[in-house]
Amino acid sequence: MRNTPILMTIAVLGGTGKEGKGLAYRWAKAGYRVLIGSRTPEKAQAAAVELTNLLGGKASIEGASNLTAAQCADIVALAVPYAAHRETLETVKDALNGKILIDVTVPLVPPKVTKVQMPPAGSAAQEAREILGEGVQVTSAFQNISYEHLMQDGPVECDVLVTGTSKEARSETLKLVAAAGLTGWDAGPIENSVVVEGMTSVLIGINKQYKTTSAGIRIIGVQVPAQKP
Repeated sequence: MRNTPILMTIAVLGGTGKEGKGLAYRWAKAGYRVLIGSRTPEKAQAAAVELTNLLGGKASIEGASNLTAAQCADIVALAVPYAAHRETLETVKDALNGKILIDVTVPLVPPKVTKVQMPPAGSAAQEAREILGEGVQVTSAFQNISYEHLMQDGPVECDVLVTGTSKEARSETLKLVAAAGLTGWDAGPIENSVVVEGMTSVLIGINKQYKTTSAGIRIIGVQVPAQKP
């Protein structure tokens, strides 16, 4: 991963949770300016301090409210629990106009998180598109990467499938996958996100059954695409 400064700012809404914090860590380490968003700005600021310390103070990470983070970012990642998905999107909707939203949300419905339960829109990412409208490009990615993988510095034996509303949005998201030190694949239109999101429940079930935390997916039989952050 690169360690030289990059001008682009990424907001991670829900960045105080495990998955969001892991993505923030990876992107900050790669040199991006990262804004951690939360409904409680104080929690976001505490998470920013924690990650900055983990990176030896050599990172640009700040904490803010979800709305402020979305307003100040070039690209926004949403990593909130599904129960907070709609409310968060409605709060930041106007701030996302003209930007790319990377939706990391999985529509898990406790307590049966090992059972695939998709929303009426088809997937969380498709629901985001309905809420945000045509002014926002929506991609779906990172659902199948565990927090444990993101917070370790070694190579990750799990690929990232990226779906989205346009080829251009998927291409930009794949750059951020590469910047995070991961292998990404263009998995087609946003409608395909139903498969990727649903796979998360399958992987959770495998983890529980075989007493591990690292089940993931890997694409084989095709040459790994050249990806540059």
